[in-house]
Amino acid sequence: MRVSFTRVTDLLMRHLLPKIPLTAGLAGANTSKTGKPTTTTTISARILSGSAPKYMALEDRNGVLHGKYELGRVLGHGNFAKVYHARNLQTGKSVAMKVVGKEKLIKVGMTEQVKREISIMNMVRHPNIVELHEVMASKSKIYFALELVRGGELFAKVSRGKLREETARNYFRQLISAVDFCHSRGVYHRDLKPENLLLSEDGNLKVTDFGLSAFTEHLRQDGLLHTTCGTPAYVAPEVIGKKGYDGAKADIWSCGVILFVLLAGFLPFQDNNIMVMYRKIYKGDFKCPPWFSTESRRLITKMLDPKPSTRITIAKIVASPWFKKAVLRKAMEEDEGCMWKGKKEESMNAFHIISLSEGFDLSPLFEEEKRAKKEEIRFATTRPASSVVAKLEEVAEAAKFSVERSGGSLRLRGSENGRKGKLGIVADVFTVTPSLVVVEVTKSSGDTLEYDQFCRAELRPALKDIVWTSSPASAAPA
Repeated sequence: MRVSFTRVTDLLMRHLLPKIPLTAGLAGANTSKTGKPTTTTTISARILSGSAPKYMALEDRNGVLHGKYELGRVLGHGNFAKVYHARNLQTGKSVAMKVVGKEKLIKVGMTEQVKREISIMNMVRHPNIVELHEVMASKSKIYFALELVRGGELFAKVSRGKLREETARNYFRQLISAVDFCHSRGVYHRDLKPENLLLSEDGNLKVTDFGLSAFTEHLRQDGLLHTTCGTPAYVAPEVIGKKGYDGAKADIWSCGVILFVLLAGFLPFQDNNIMVMYRKIYKGDFKCPPWFSTESRRLITKMLDPKPSTRITIAKIVASPWFKKAVLRKAMEEDEGCMWKGKKEESMNAFHIISLSEGFDLSPLFEEEKRAKKEEIRFATTRPASSVVAKLEEVAEAAKFSVERSGGSLRLRGSENGRKGKLGIVADVFTVTPSLVVVEVTKSSGDTLEYDQFCRAELRPALKDIVWTSSPASAAPA
């Protein structure tokens, strides 16, 4: 029996995706038993075979969706969707509820695009990527419960003029972190631009809109992607050329354009005639403004190399002098009316930042003696500074240490005399980015052996849950 394409797509959108319960989040929902991401093709096969559960979400007269989400005001709308402010009645948390009409999607042939976007957003869970909490469906609509990002688009910020270099670097580092994470999972965004970069209230960057993204499974036999897509001013020359392109290298080009825009306040390639603009893109014909630093100019030139074979890689971007130059600021947190006073800014290069995590601590391989003399523990965490301070105070109380805040530092002091007097410990908390906090713990007084024993038996076990470490993930083939 033949089934029409319209009927198939209607079934797909009616049942949406398997293994995505309406009342549970999406964490782990798109993973196979082998631990590898479940692809859109596999999902579609399960739906068509009848193994997918038939979920249904309805909106009642009081504007409550599935008895769970209370819909509020419209935040925005496009050709195919409206976005509402919504509140989860069970948790009290606010979300952005994107509502899409199935009929329109089927009519314009965007069914596959929506399915792909859902699958990809479930695969790429990262602090700098907008999170998809839940997907629900009624007979005529699809509902996406998304992380609510209140700070607006990065485009709105840069449209008012160029950013300070340090601000641009902060956003760019978060962008590269998110893009690198996507690539490690075989996902290529293909439409990176300031309009698709949102900002949270605390300045954290969030990549959104994965509607044009591709998996490694979309590569043809030549190992390349062939769909021409993206926004003209940000698209790589090889994408326009229609001869096939590497999705990762195309994304790097777009990131290069974004960095230029952040630092300049205008596009590197622009012309009223789109064909003239394309010719400029083909040739890599652009000029950096005189206020660009030498290091930023060099990096952008390598990213906007019109030859993908010689274009800089993400690994080399991260290793570049401009990218490595970071400023640590002492975390400013209010606690019981006491404001943390920041010390003088300190510089840190990429090697130091990588070594901040216990899971990435490479420095003992090169400077064991130096670290031993410094008697220092350094680690990174994605928890807010206030949580870190609370945890350190909890450890101090359990060990009967007194706690004093002084000059932006947390000072712990033992109550009993040891071999060299009372043990003293200083903890400094720094904010590297809005989503990354660095903690340095050093011995200020007392016996080194007693300090080591305290760290091993008390401090490290207590901090285990908050220390950021690399989680092994099976990357999709490139």
